[in-house]
Amino acid sequence: MNLIEEFNEYRAKMNEKVLDSDNKVIKRIFNLDTNAYAEGSLDIKTKEMLGLACSMVLRCDDCIKYHLGKCHEVGINKTEIFEVFSIATLIGGTIVIPHLRRATEYWEQLENQ
Repeated sequence: MNLIEEFNEYRAKMNEKVLDSDNKVIKRIFNLDTNAYAEGSLDIKTKEMLGLACSMVLRCDDCIKYHLGKCHEVGINKTEIFEVFSIATLIGGTIVIPHLRRATEYWEQLENQ
């Protein structure tokens, strides 16, 4: 199983378990997250690139993978992704570099699927 399949299957399985708890606060947080990335004054591509940059600065590999997948889905190209990577690394500093490496590997798999 490749990185993308493994991540997506695990994420879906665990999201289902989390939401099955029927906790109102958790459901509202998930809903807020979904609505925040919907089309609005900013287009979806821009929101996903913002989400990716913030996730890299915060060093959340799961979030990085999620936003890379969404960026790929909405048609962001390799040149655009590497501009996002450059901004995130500039803002986050050299501590972001290990996440940049894993993000690059994940992006390559997205491009090759």
